[in-house]
Amino acid sequence: MRIAVVNGPNLNLLGTREPNTYGSATLADLEQGLRSRFPAVELAFFQSNHEGELLDYLHRTGYDGIVLNAAAYTHTSIALRDAIAAIKVPVVEVHLSNVHAREEFRHHSMISAVCVGVISGFGMIGYELAVRALLEKEEEMK
Repeated sequence: MRIAVVNGPNLNLLGTREPNTYGSATLADLEQGLRSRFPAVELAFFQSNHEGELLDYLHRTGYDGIVLNAAAYTHTSIALRDAIAAIKVPVVEVHLSNVHAREEFRHHSMISAVCVGVISGFGMIGYELAVRALLEKEEEMK
């Protein structure tokens, strides 16, 4: 199975940005951890602070599943919602922090309705859970 792990704005700062909220692990740590846990899965990693680049990546991925932490675009981007709906690839929405325990504006997701599931509040483990969910979905479809 081929899975893309896509991260949105400010996630390039993981490890240094608000470690009390997001932890001390970096995106490089995330990539290394997922590759070691899922050696049989072809994983691709992408991060951008630009909405259009995220849209372009989703449009051209060609992957069997996507793990997406859209970060702040989760709460604001109809364009990202429409891109997810258009690609017909299962997408799992992931958030490091529990967005429902934070500011009110983070409580609504523009993308949840077009994702196969949402994982929030488990830190980096959330990405592992998302990959596992996509692998299970693939097994169900066989």
